[in-house]
Amino acid sequence: MTDPTQGYFIAGSAFTAPPLSPGLYVVATPIGNLRDITIRALETLAAASVILCEDTRMSARLLDHYGIKARRVALHEHNERAKADDIVARVAAGQAIALISDAGTPLLSDPGFPLIRAMAEANQPVFPIPGASALLSALVVAGLPTDAFAFHGFLPPKAGARANALKALSDSRETMVFYESPRRLDDTLAAMAELWGNRQAAVALELTKRFERVHRGTLPELAATFAGAETKGEAVIVVAGADAPAAPDAADWQAALTAAMENQPLRAAVDEVTKNFGLKRKEVYDAALALKAEK
Repeated sequence: MTDPTQGYFIAGSAFTAPPLSPGLYVVATPIGNLRDITIRALETLAAASVILCEDTRMSARLLDHYGIKARRVALHEHNERAKADDIVARVAAGQAIALISDAGTPLLSDPGFPLIRAMAEANQPVFPIPGASALLSALVVAGLPTDAFAFHGFLPPKAGARANALKALSDSRETMVFYESPRRLDDTLAAMAELWGNRQAAVALELTKRFERVHRGTLPELAATFAGAETKGEAVIVVAGADAPAAPDAADWQAALTAAMENQPLRAAVDEVTKNFGLKRKEVYDAALALKAEK
């Protein structure tokens, strides 16, 4: 029989959640607008034995809004490793437990990875309940390529470490997505502009909220816009990847191949030119065979 306390409300109407199979349910929650939650997420949270919250006070706003009474337990970066074994044991004993973060999809720059790893190692079931994500929301409105992208979370807060992290990404070709604190947004944009120049980028603020806005432009333009500016809420920065390197001049690599073949075996010469010029080996190999035939 369904527990009558395991229910939720939508616009004043009451609903009873169906029972859950044992397992850990990773539930995405709204990133700002409380209406951005799925029916499945509400049913899961209402029926869970326990809801693991990054901050129970933050989660109370959402859970109370929908009349969800399930027991709430704090699970954050300072205690998740210590609690993981107990949670695994509870699931193994037949409980259905939900995991949420303060906003959005858990584990994306939020706690939860050690717990999911422990569940996987114990071969216990983990179910994703998809929904809102600041990462994806910013990506789809940035106006930058989405066919290949990489999420890098929060950059190091100190200037030197941040610069080193950005330098390591300088040659990345995919669109890059970062989270940033409003206190460091101006410094981060300035560092990006200094290292990456006039790349196209976007800054998304207050996503799904009343004052949602997206600023698009080059990195220097955005750095100037936010220089010394006060912003609220965490920002999402989306930056275009590096341009593809220019194709090497055919005359240059063919001359290098000719020179290499004068004092090396054909295969060694092909390998050297392929590596030095970033070419496809077949193209260089075919050219080497043609040069050999000419002789």
